[in-house]
Order: sequence, then C-alpha cells, then structure tokens
Amino acid sequence: MVKAALFDLDGVVFDTEPQYTIFWGSQCREFHPEKPGLEHEIKGQTLTQIFDRLFTGELEDKRNLVVERLDRFEKEMKLEYIPGFEDFIKDLKRNGIKTAVVTSSNQKKMDVVYAKHPEMKDYFDRILTSEDFKESKPHPDCYLKGAEVFNCKPCECVGFEDSFNGLKAVRAAKEFVVGLATTNSRDAIKEFSDYVIDDYRGLDFSALQAMLLNN
Repeated sequence: MVKAALFDLDGVVFDTEPQYTIFWGSQCREFHPEKPGLEHEIKGQTLTQIFDRLFTGELEDKRNLVVERLDRFEKEMKLEYIPGFEDFIKDLKRNGIKTAVVTSSNQKKMDVVYAKHPEMKDYFDRILTSEDFKESKPHPDCYLKGAEVFNCKPCECVGFEDSFNGLKAVRAAKEFVVGLATTNSRDAIKEFSDYVIDDYRGLDFSALQAMLLNN
C-alpha cells in the first residue's frame, strides 16, 4: 500500500530540462569546446557534481561566474507543469497520500519557484532541497529522507524521477521507481525504472495502485 509519493523537481514536476540543456550547452561550448554535446552527458547531475567534473584546475575560478549566470537564467525560466501533473497530485492528496519534493535544487531556486507558483506549497506536504541531504543522487539519502519525514517504510513510497542519477537513487532506496521519459528516452530509462510514463495524463491514485500491484 503506497503511503507517500516523492517527486524530483526538474523534468518531473516542471518541464525545465530542455531549458537547462540550452543553458549548459552555452557554458560547455564556452569552457569545454573540445567536448561537443557535453551538456547531454551531465543531465541530472547536481551543480557540485558538474563543478567537480568540469570546473577544476584552471577553470575553478570560473565557478562563481557560472553560478551568477545560472541564478539569472533560473529567474527567467518558464516553469510549466508536466502535462497532467496538477490533476494527479490533487488526486493523490484527496486519497490521503503524503507528497514531497525531493530535489537537488537549493532553497534559492525554490524561492524562484514559489514566486511563480505559490500553489506549490499546497501541492506538497514537504519540500526537501539540497540543504536537507548529506549525499547527492545517485546516493539514496534524499529518498530515504523523504520516507523518514512521513514515518514511512521505503517499500511504502513511490519515487518519480527522470534522470539516471535520480532513478538510481530511488532504486537504491528500495522504493518503487516511476521513470518519466521527459529528459531521456523510454528505452534509455526502462532498465532503471519499475514503470515508465511520458507524463501524468490519465494517471490517478487508482492507476498508481494498480501499477504497484502488477509489478
């Protein structure tokens, strides 16, 4: 019996991943022109992970510049919900399911989100950000924390993710994994998911329950 639904943010609640690809594409072409297409390789990684991989040595002093650019970019981003999300989250809450955001984004990013979508605080019982976790995805820490705040066992939770690191984090937490094919293809994520969806249209609490029973 599912008791809690835990959602990543970008690519799961909001359709923002194409915008991030544009941003990181510009940064990668500027600082790593020798690696075309690098922005696709770093999808789903935290800012710390990206810095540790791409901005070391002579490029370490560019980190503050990238942070400034990213902050400006996020303030101007379009935050459109993944199709069907709002109906789905409302139906979960009507059925007594606890809901949480489990994101690698920081509180500063969430302040931007709240300014554009104040209803987010009503959609979710808890919003957990990078400040709440000791380890980054694919470590299961964030999804275990999501279960903990609701006094749930991991087997009573469903995690919704789109990135490889996120999917691996849910699986490592031993929670049911719903993969969204918003950032990567169905074929690419199916081995990391218990069930794959394109978006939330047609999905409700009953369908989620059936999904778990059939897997």
